[in-house]
Amino acid sequence: MALVSSAQTGAETAAVPAPSVPPAPGTRRTVWRAVGLLASVGVLVLVAAASIAIGAKPIPLDQVWHGLFHYSGSKTDVVVRDLRVPRTVLGVLVGVGLGVSGALIQALTRNPLADPGLLGLNAGASAAVVTAISFLGVTSLTGYVWFAFLGTAVVSVFVYVLGGSRGATPARMALAGMAIYSALYGYVYAVQLLDTAALDKMRFWTVGSLASANMTVVKQVAPFLVVGTVLAFCLARSLNAVALGDDHARALGVRLASTRALSMIAVTLLCGAATAACGPVAFVGLMVPHMVRALTGPDMRWIMPYAAVLSPVLLLGSDIIGRVITRPSELQVGIVTSLIGGSVFIFLVRRRRMAQL
Repeated sequence: MALVSSAQTGAETAAVPAPSVPPAPGTRRTVWRAVGLLASVGVLVLVAAASIAIGAKPIPLDQVWHGLFHYSGSKTDVVVRDLRVPRTVLGVLVGVGLGVSGALIQALTRNPLADPGLLGLNAGASAAVVTAISFLGVTSLTGYVWFAFLGTAVVSVFVYVLGGSRGATPARMALAGMAIYSALYGYVYAVQLLDTAALDKMRFWTVGSLASANMTVVKQVAPFLVVGTVLAFCLARSLNAVALGDDHARALGVRLASTRALSMIAVTLLCGAATAACGPVAFVGLMVPHMVRALTGPDMRWIMPYAAVLSPVLLLGSDIIGRVITRPSELQVGIVTSLIGGSVFIFLVRRRRMAQL
């Protein structure tokens, strides 16, 4: 009887299904982050399509499709393929560069409200461009794009050296950047006041504009943006440790000097190429990473992909707004992003709690 009872008990136990184990909270959060990132990519595709279709003259989607895949040389096809497609592609690339470089600078300086302007990179590009226009006679966008990139690279080296090189700290780098920013913009304003031709040629570039986009500029800046983005993504794990403080980062095996040096190289490639292509666009590199951090938390492995997707959404959306509200003219994208960014940060300042690193 005891044997029968034991067999029956074993059979009943085997028939009862094992209780399901709920997924860990971290796994759930990862899934939601991935879903949100995919949704953001979908939004970017829609905004890019709208950027091609909407402008001074709206173009129906069937004609957009015709211009993209059945080019016949008609006026509409020329507008789609030769004007709006390069403008949209450049907007996506510049948005990626600004968003990822902003996230890098915020992690590097441990300042959730830092942007490329904090390190003087925009000032370096502007100083190089005004020098090329006023003293070297450079007149075309494809000509001074390289000067803007060179100016950004030189300033990034100065900031790193003045910030202490091997002993660089976030505070010292930020102070060095602001000192260089003030000095270089003083030079820029002085040259523009003395040379009205330089002021006239720089006025659209200075506020940030995608109006002069063409495939030549896209091909020039794309390699730098791709290399800079890949390098930034490779540094994400180390930057997570840096955010904990220098002592914790060293305890985790992070080489602070090499991490900061490589981060500055990535920032130079991204910010330099983006600023050279369309001028110093304000608030994109500041606003998007800061708001993304409030959604994803402080993990740079998620902040960077989100910033790389949502920054082009903001930039292209602002460009569309600028083309629509002043038809048949247009408002430069840098002006629109400044208006949007200022309004958003007034809201953030009034909040009791802001996103922290």
